[in-house]
Amino acid sequence: MDHPTTPGRGPGAVERTSTARRYLMCRPDHFDVTYEINPWMDVNRATDRQRAVDQWEVLYRTYLDWGHTVDLIDPLPGLPDMVYAANGATVVDGIVYSARFRFPERAPEGPAYEQWFAGSGFTTHTAAEVNEGEGDILMVGDVLLGGSGFRTDPAAHAELARVTGREVVTLELVDPRFYHLDTAIAVLDSDPAHPMIAYFPPAFSPASQEVLAGMFPDAVIATEADAEALGLNAVSDGRRVVVAPAAVDLAASLRERGFEPHPVDTTELLKGGGGAKCCTLEIREG
Repeated sequence: MDHPTTPGRGPGAVERTSTARRYLMCRPDHFDVTYEINPWMDVNRATDRQRAVDQWEVLYRTYLDWGHTVDLIDPLPGLPDMVYAANGATVVDGIVYSARFRFPERAPEGPAYEQWFAGSGFTTHTAAEVNEGEGDILMVGDVLLGGSGFRTDPAAHAELARVTGREVVTLELVDPRFYHLDTAIAVLDSDPAHPMIAYFPPAFSPASQEVLAGMFPDAVIATEADAEALGLNAVSDGRRVVVAPAAVDLAASLRERGFEPHPVDTTELLKGGGGAKCCTLEIREG
């Protein structure tokens, strides 16, 4: 059911509407940092698994309280990053494009997620090209944005376009801190009539910055403080937006545009390089 909200006072504010979503999540029962494959990971820094579980539970309950559907995949021993469900696949129009991870430490996650989808009645396509699911593939309106530069090969974007029949726009990431697209862009409104994103321009090559400015002239521009808090690893249902509590500039900008920011602490999971969006795979059934 759609739920309109009162528009914000800032420029570009419109009436925002929540739409029901379906998500897939994975409880962090095996969360740990036992290797380093991104700048956020430090094997010498202690992790608190119970704290990670508690933070994840708040995120999970938030979605349920908002009326969204949340499916759960069983966490597997030896896969501490499986909690980052968004990396496990991309689902567009009910078609599942599997992940094919760059690093061997995470390689088993792709088949595990694909098996879950196949067992749940979805049509799956096993990727031939290296990609890390929604970590590097974001749907905005009718278009898919594809990240490259660190984890996902541009060839995967062409494969995804063939599989889904949708346009995929390649964007090059250049800052290792923002190694996945979903750490540098947040999809705020996916309605084709008025798509909107928030993003941090310096995370992208100059050419990709020009593409984004042309496609989304009214985008929310995040500050470096927002980006460094992984504030852009946010989840929006069109009106309500889960954001990192430290992303205060972003929260203020969202309110100006008529969105409702809802801070949810995921700082323990940030030790592995992920936030709310990393933990949330959207199932778009078409």
